[in-house]
Amino acid sequence: MTDFYGDREFDHKAPEKIGILLCNLGTPDSPTASSVRKYLAEFLSDPRVVELPRSIWWLILHGIVLRLRPRRSAKAYSEVWTADGSPLLALSTRLCDAIQTSIREQLGDRVEVALAMRYGNPSISKGLRELHAANARSILIVPLYPQYAGSTTGSLMDAVAKELTTWRWVPSTRFVNSYHADSSYIDALANSVVKFRDSHSSGDHLLMSFHGTPKDSLLQGDPYHCECHVTARLLAQRLDLPDERWTLTFQSRFGFNEWLQPYTEETLKTLAQQGVKIVDVICPGFPVDCLETLEEIAIRYAASFREAGGESLRYIPALNDCADHTEAMVKLILANVAGWELADPLLDEASAERERLASAERATALRETF
Repeated sequence: MTDFYGDREFDHKAPEKIGILLCNLGTPDSPTASSVRKYLAEFLSDPRVVELPRSIWWLILHGIVLRLRPRRSAKAYSEVWTADGSPLLALSTRLCDAIQTSIREQLGDRVEVALAMRYGNPSISKGLRELHAANARSILIVPLYPQYAGSTTGSLMDAVAKELTTWRWVPSTRFVNSYHADSSYIDALANSVVKFRDSHSSGDHLLMSFHGTPKDSLLQGDPYHCECHVTARLLAQRLDLPDERWTLTFQSRFGFNEWLQPYTEETLKTLAQQGVKIVDVICPGFPVDCLETLEEIAIRYAASFREAGGESLRYIPALNDCADHTEAMVKLILANVAGWELADPLLDEASAERERLASAERATALRETF
């Protein structure tokens, strides 16, 4: 009996596991124009990312965007590329490994964690098939998007569903829809601010910058804007910050339509003109550092702030694979897999092993019949 994609036989003797698919947005394979073009073509072809009529957008994408943007983006990627490659992929991998280690310490080898990217590599298909190969019969999808948006979490759900349409045995599947108000996540963010300011002193103002989305998405019912505000408010409360000492903003605009406001870069310029000399910036919607935090915030926006009269923009690193973040994600995962049994609860391990062997023997006998 072959499995869903027909290149190997299903192992009836393998013990069942719970699979965790940790998902991030994605990254090009290298900081070159050709690699960035390939990545952007996949990303910007997603109808959840750009909600324009497909025929019109295809002409814009291939006639203008993919001719001009890859070279500029490749230069930005080269500014933050590391010896380990893409910072988003390297740091996501480290977080995935830390989560796997922590879960194994608590549950042994019963839970398998894999990493996937919505766009680029490793793909959603590869991550799910890795869990399938480990005999995961229940799979939890964990987006590294604390705040839900149709263009991120919604798109990820689409990709998972598309892959599972090709599977013969579809596993029990759950999604973490969002965790924007999760107390452990808020604690981890607050601790990162406190530790940074303990080492560097406190800046004059804390800016909380989230990735932007088109304003139309809010008007059409997307909860992202509201969830960002909840996260920011809870973080400010945890840090005991008065309203005048912090601001929520949105970054990374694309195209000419209005996006969620206030805009990060414009707000930074305004703060500088108002006499704010040192601004600390945290990006609560980015659990792992990437181009948008390391290049857009820490390099480009820092320069804009200084040019407007500010002295120093200090970027507070993302949570990445720090212990607080790992612990928060493990708690989130364990809460969301509650109730999933790894084997028949009426069978002890020896009995469960005998049942697996019997199942394999039945499958072998049936196969020899045909």
